Amino acid sequence: MAQTYEEMDAIALLKADHRKVEEIFEAFEAATSRAKKQTLAEQACLELKVHTAIEEEVFYPACRGKIEDDLLDEAYVEHDGAKQLINEIEAGGPEDDFYDAKVKVLSEMIEHHVEEEEKRSEGMFAQARDAGLDMDALADEMRNHKAVAMERYGAGAPAETRTLSGDDVESAKADEVLSPGA
Repeated sequence: MAQTYEEMDAIALLKADHRKVEEIFEAFEAATSRAKKQTLAEQACLELKVHTAIEEEVFYPACRGKIEDDLLDEAYVEHDGAKQLINEIEAGGPEDDFYDAKVKVLSEMIEHHVEEEEKRSEGMFAQARDAGLDMDALADEMRNHKAVAMERYGAGAPAETRTLSGDDVESAKADEVLSPGA
């Protein structure tokens, strides 16, 4: 029997988010109307903003010093590349030039990111599990952060980057939680 959301550990929660976003991108690819594409793109963007928030605010800080730092650093940069596209997609609409292409590239970026996290032996999730992190306690914290992030991003807050020129890159290096609007 499948686990409920409340029964999932941290990695199961993150993987469930991955599967949900993959389904949204598949539906976007199959959609033919502009309105449906926009609804699906906005749904994917919201899910991704919330997902990156719980990873950056809970999961990644718990992993720092316990898994390869390069994996964490790459994950932050991958998130920021995705966030740039998310903000572009949310600012536009299906009538805009390159809208479908931006959603497709975002989908491909996320597919690569998920692969890096979920690799069986050397991926981030495998390393985190091998490090002995308390996945149940992390899951509880992630569920709490997810509710807050859903409120913040559901209200239309843009995705904040952390590793690009002009950003407070120290927040990513120290795995600090960003304040809304930071």
